[in-house]
Amino acid sequence: MSTDPTAVTEEPARLLVGATEVARYVVDPALDARHGPRPYLHPVRTLGGTVVTDALPADHVWHLGASLAVQDVDGVNLWGGRTYVRDVGYTWRADHGRIVHTGWSRRSADLLAHQAQWRDPHGRVLLTERRQLAATAVTSDVWRLDLDSALTAPPDRSVRLGSPATNGRPGGAGYGGFFWRAAADGEPTVYTADAAGEEAVNGSAAPWLALAGTAPGGGAYTLVFAGLGPGDRWFVRTAMYPGVCAAFAFDTPAEIPAGTTRHGRYQVWIADGILPPDRCATLASDRRS
Repeated sequence: MSTDPTAVTEEPARLLVGATEVARYVVDPALDARHGPRPYLHPVRTLGGTVVTDALPADHVWHLGASLAVQDVDGVNLWGGRTYVRDVGYTWRADHGRIVHTGWSRRSADLLAHQAQWRDPHGRVLLTERRQLAATAVTSDVWRLDLDSALTAPPDRSVRLGSPATNGRPGGAGYGGFFWRAAADGEPTVYTADAAGEEAVNGSAAPWLALAGTAPGGGAYTLVFAGLGPGDRWFVRTAMYPGVCAAFAFDTPAEIPAGTTRHGRYQVWIADGILPPDRCATLASDRRS
């Protein structure tokens, strides 16, 4: 199947702040199963027009802008790429599922809400999801993305969420959750209120985390992330590639008990320019109740 990020079976939805398009939401991408087909945001732009996401990059083709993705959902790879196998390493396996958009519940210029199913390679439903995305103006150079997700396990079985780290990979590779593949010309900077640099912030549970860089072709930007849930940790990469993840199973598997729902509320402030930590903290302090 096509690996063109614009190849879809349903036209992407748009998010606007006022009259400015700030993101497109691809709900039904026509992608090879090995890339973890799922709904994703790309391109996401600052109010000044700088693109701050990347999709299907050559180094990790399964990175799709901003999306929800987990490599191990009861043994099913919903992240894409090779699967990390304990005592073996990364291995290509026929274990790729997909996250399937099943219907809209609301679709307006600044708010998108829909349902999805997390399915295994045979189409069996692992989890059902209700998801909402909203775009809000903050200042003339900052807007905020709110993403709310409710993942529900089947009534008859619990669902385990894991990561390469929980499956034995060393080096803090606890990725899987709400993941943002950024677009950067060179290595961006990453910082929290009291730490800076990939090594210092990877695995932290700081209330907020910022990634600042310059997009290919120019345009400085800052992304400020908030919304870790109980047990979540930040997964961060800047040297290998620019990415930030609110990770569900950074070093310990997570579980959604049978018939229950895991709620996630993530926020990202998308700003033109490089913001100092004090302004990032001010933005992140304005979280919804």
